[in-house]
Amino acid sequence: MLCFDVYALNHAFARLYKPLLAPLGLTYPQYLAMSVLWDTSPLPVGRIGARVGLETSTLTPLLKRLELQGLITRTRARDDERRVEIGLTEAGRALSQRAVDIPACVERATGLDADEISALRATLSNLRAAIEPAG
Repeated sequence: MLCFDVYALNHAFARLYKPLLAPLGLTYPQYLAMSVLWDTSPLPVGRIGARVGLETSTLTPLLKRLELQGLITRTRARDDERRVEIGLTEAGRALSQRAVDIPACVERATGLDADEISALRATLSNLRAAIEPAG
């Protein structure tokens, strides 16, 4: 079944990232959240969750740990106190420079070229869109 391969692939990626992220003090899910924030910050928790595919209930404890590490700030939005905005601290921004080579390391490990990766990402995005409930 396709889901077995996707599940196994997710675990393989986590194992691939583990030694790359250890020097940064990040777990794989924390790296995913930080990667989103390195692209755009601040962002509401819900937008980060949508991007990485995590529910708010899973993401909140992860973000609290990043806050304790001094990498992010969590601030209630002024216009809606139910919404929490996540921003990077100076240390969080600086960490992006230490992580700059990680995507290239992962790309090399896949054995795929840039065009193959692009095509695969498009296929996976389409698959995700097809099976996720409309929201």
